[in-house]
Amino acid sequence: MHKDLVAALDIGGTKIAGALVDGGGRIRLRSRLPTPAHEDAETVMAAVATVLGELSRSPLWARARAIGIGSAGPVDASAGTVSPVNVPAWRDFPLVSRVALAAGGLPVVLVGDGVAMTAAEHWRGAARGCRNALCMVVSTGVGGGLVIDGRPHPGPTGNAGHIGHISVDLDGDLCPCGGRGCVERIASGPNIARRALEHGWLPGPDGDVSAAAVAAAARAGDPIAVASFERAAQALAAGIAATATLVEIETAVIGGGVAGAGEVLFAPLRRSLRDYATLSFVRGLTVAPALTGADAGLLGAAATASRIARNTGSARTVGRC
Repeated sequence: MHKDLVAALDIGGTKIAGALVDGGGRIRLRSRLPTPAHEDAETVMAAVATVLGELSRSPLWARARAIGIGSAGPVDASAGTVSPVNVPAWRDFPLVSRVALAAGGLPVVLVGDGVAMTAAEHWRGAARGCRNALCMVVSTGVGGGLVIDGRPHPGPTGNAGHIGHISVDLDGDLCPCGGRGCVERIASGPNIARRALEHGWLPGPDGDVSAAAVAAAARAGDPIAVASFERAAQALAAGIAATATLVEIETAVIGGGVAGAGEVLFAPLRRSLRDYATLSFVRGLTVAPALTGADAGLLGAAATASRIARNTGSARTVGRC
């Protein structure tokens, strides 16, 4: 069994997670710190360096052959820079070069967090064995990534498949990205809750106004909560069907906190897909919940790093879903 490892970083607005991961997708060592998201750029980088330092002090570090980074975006993999919306001090921050310096010159590869989740699901999750897939994170935002011809397709900058900013309502609300009627503006957790509140939904005695609370109300039969999830499902279905029409994906894998609503989301999503995915070559499109959970960012970063580090024999043959 091959002994090499890769290092992985999962960088977001709330946490900086690191891991050493083996060729079977097993996490051998972890490190994690809160993201000092509202501090200056060097303070954030210092937290990344601390996480890397904890990994590098392990005897396992000697087996690390590359580092993969999955970061909140936008990212620019071609330039090695990141500008996460939720880390204001990092604008065109040269993350790849700084991580390479902190890690002693190991090869470093960067992708957006949606692409990382996609790589994880294709390697160890619900898209395993798929030649063409869309994987999505539906949470406080909506991100995604593509698998095309059996390989994750990050695109030139590491952002390909960012379905959250496809417009599905030409006269819809203005999105923070500058567009109108984006999938994210309708289907993200905060927007599901916003829509329910605007239409008269009342939270319970605990005052919880999260999407999870709206999901609980929908499961209990609240018609406004049900309608808010149906609207979100419709937006997701329109975006998924558009993507399938362009690149002939076979399955859409959905993770993130909103996917935790279960059939409250997936049942209307499957119904709406029948309305939008009507052409003969997309009618067989399936939808599945993600399987890699909270480790998706780390596993996806590791999968991406493995591709630049690997000199081991032939890769697993990838078939259809």
